[in-house]
Amino acid sequence: MLTRTVAIHHVRAALHGARRRGLPPAPLLERAGIAPGLLHEDLARVSAQQFARLVRELWHALDDELLGLGHRPCKMGTFATMCRLAVYGGRDLRTALRRAADFYDLFPSGPRLRLVEPGGSSGGAGGAAADGTGGGAGEDAALELDATDFDGPCHFGTETTAVVAHRFAGWLVRRPVPLRRAEFAHPAPGHVLEYDLMFGAPCAFGTRRTALVFPRALLDAPVLQDEAGLRAFLRRAPDAILARSDFAGTASSQVRRLLGHALPGPLPSPEQIADLMAVSPQTLRRRLAAEGTSFQQVRDRTRRDHAIAVLAGGRSSIEQLSQELGFSEPSAFHRAFRRWTGSTPRAYQRGENHANCAQ
Repeated sequence: MLTRTVAIHHVRAALHGARRRGLPPAPLLERAGIAPGLLHEDLARVSAQQFARLVRELWHALDDELLGLGHRPCKMGTFATMCRLAVYGGRDLRTALRRAADFYDLFPSGPRLRLVEPGGSSGGAGGAAADGTGGGAGEDAALELDATDFDGPCHFGTETTAVVAHRFAGWLVRRPVPLRRAEFAHPAPGHVLEYDLMFGAPCAFGTRRTALVFPRALLDAPVLQDEAGLRAFLRRAPDAILARSDFAGTASSQVRRLLGHALPGPLPSPEQIADLMAVSPQTLRRRLAAEGTSFQQVRDRTRRDHAIAVLAGGRSSIEQLSQELGFSEPSAFHRAFRRWTGSTPRAYQRGENHANCAQ
């Protein structure tokens, strides 16, 4: 089972707008099933489901899809209206993304999108690029993003806009949109390792623009969603929006996916994973090292995320979980979990208990 978790950094950033509006964070966290004490643990993480619940709580408390981060609110229902325009009028991904860009350009604050193709063809805010700049190399297209009006702390607005745009594009055509790379105008942040989990592609920082670069041919893919699919998508928001596809753009993403599919149960060895990837163990080590990681680090992150999701969901005891993850005894799992998150496993069980009490 492949599971995802979210760094506590993103929880803190999501709460920034609520603090600005004078809303205390503790009740919001408790209703989301997140123990407030985790905010003080720099290594802490929460499950994707907990983070999605927090976003829903913030949406409804603030009536603002920008989570209180902008100069003006973006009222609930704005994103749904954009989705309808993209689905009903977008015959292909190109048209749908241009409609989304034109829609958000009507508002004084919010995301700005601009689709740029080789040769200068572009759509959305800003019009055509007469000099052909920004189109990427060869046959790559780029979706340029600007979240200046609501970026918040540590470029949270830019990150979430890029994530939502990427997931939304894949949902429209019912297939993952593999990224050639993701470019960010801001410097590499302290939580830069999270970017591989978010985008599954090489990321560049300090560039002249923020953009998602992908094969141009995907723009011709037909929009395959309909009314029923749209209703289901919006009903599951933000879970359906934040859910990450299994990308194959990096070696670490491939290793993580293969390890995740083995859980719960014994994890494959580096040699077995290399065999599944049709490379030698030495090649696998070199590829992971080039991405700044190792097999052991990817393995630990996979086990960590699985443990957090299981603990938050109350699906297993700590003793059972330690066995599932291959630890010889619960004490060894406790030590590893504290090293991974800065907290004990029971701190994450308490987060779920808070949610149950608040319902």
